[in-house]
Amino acid sequence: MPFRYDLTDLRLFIHVAEASNITHGARRSNMSLAAASERIREMEVTLGTGLLVRGRRGVQLTAAGAIVLQHARAVSEQLQQMRGELDGYARGLRGNVRLLVNTVAMLEYVPALLPGFLARQTNIDVDLEEAKSPDIMRTVAAGRADIGIVAGAIEPEMQLETFPFAQNVLVLITPKRHPLAGKRRVAFAETLNYEYIGLDSASALQTFVNRQAERQGRQLKVRVRLNSFDVICQMVEAGTGLAIVPRAAALRWRRLASFSIVPLTDTWVVRHLTLCVRSLRSATPHARRLLTYLQENSSATK
Repeated sequence: MPFRYDLTDLRLFIHVAEASNITHGARRSNMSLAAASERIREMEVTLGTGLLVRGRRGVQLTAAGAIVLQHARAVSEQLQQMRGELDGYARGLRGNVRLLVNTVAMLEYVPALLPGFLARQTNIDVDLEEAKSPDIMRTVAAGRADIGIVAGAIEPEMQLETFPFAQNVLVLITPKRHPLAGKRRVAFAETLNYEYIGLDSASALQTFVNRQAERQGRQLKVRVRLNSFDVICQMVEAGTGLAIVPRAAALRWRRLASFSIVPLTDTWVVRHLTLCVRSLRSATPHARRLLTYLQENSSATK
């Protein structure tokens, strides 16, 4: 049987390997689980060996699968480079950029910026995903994402190229009649006796705030978990509990909802958001365009 994989096979295999899950890989490939499973099975039949070890909790690469993944990524990167360089000659070629961002960037910055980029660059598609900053750094360093937006210090061993994006300050918001509402400033530790409204437990920001509570030897008392700062602000107004949100979100929503904003004294509330790439020189032309756009339109340039 001839050894032949098409680009759809290779992209699917990359997505499955990165997710360690065929279902999630199929979803990222806009493919049904049945179709994805059949394609991978055909790849294994064609090669004559297994590429994945299937388990109850997902899949792992075999030695052969690791080799296929390495070459699939190389082919994908070369294709993206070609598309970018031919963009001025062949407008029908589409490029794809994978952008990983932390919670605040996802909820506060990127959704407002992306429409302008996509309107100008009609032949570039963007895969936008939320992840935790350490995971973003590792994924970008490994070449599995084109651009990352992270909070906090960049780990030196990652050897990433970085660019300022935004400064994010976290604040406490309280119901108007809450005991902390009249405070000019408050330490995070003083808030831990009260009930909170939090983000989804998988959110990078919620994990970060939980960790600060653990450093105080406490746990956050979360009454309800929501998936946006807008809804959280409305719940605080209703008296459900306290919340920690970006100052920009609090100021925006205070025009529409009635709650108090209390600055926190802790140093960790000031978080710098940073753009990162593995290498600007090796980035695809499409990724460089998005990076330049994000730099030029970020709050760090204003």
